[in-house]
Amino acid sequence: MAIQRMDNVLIVVEDLDAVIAFFVELGMELEGRGPAEGRWVESVIGIDDVRQEVAMLRTPDGHGKVELAMFHTPEAITAEPKNAPANTLGIRRIMFAVDDIEDVVTRLRNHGAELVGELTQYEDIYRLCYVRGPEGILVGLAEQLR
Repeated sequence: MAIQRMDNVLIVVEDLDAVIAFFVELGMELEGRGPAEGRWVESVIGIDDVRQEVAMLRTPDGHGKVELAMFHTPEAITAEPKNAPANTLGIRRIMFAVDDIEDVVTRLRNHGAELVGELTQYEDIYRLCYVRGPEGILVGLAEQLR
């Protein structure tokens, strides 16, 4: 049997409000927010005494989701280096298709985002860039050219 879909990507954060605001500004919709704790959570993630608050955001088309988790206990562990470059092993970024890349970058800057490299064009197909948002979250943006 094949998978049905990719359901969501989890990002562990320290400032849940700031990261929610960042993704909402990007155009995602807050689907829900609340506590997640107890034996069922501990058995799934393999960590004891878990108390966390989670938020689920979805893309406007309803298909893509980002889950944010802020751990109260145990305290979250910081990966090194904190602002890892794009060639670091592991998951590095989430890519979003946008209508107006310059507008999105401008709006995200109000939430602390900074360009990682530069906004560039790939042939006559896309305008692309990476931005680093709150807590070092790396987001790719792609505007398809008409």
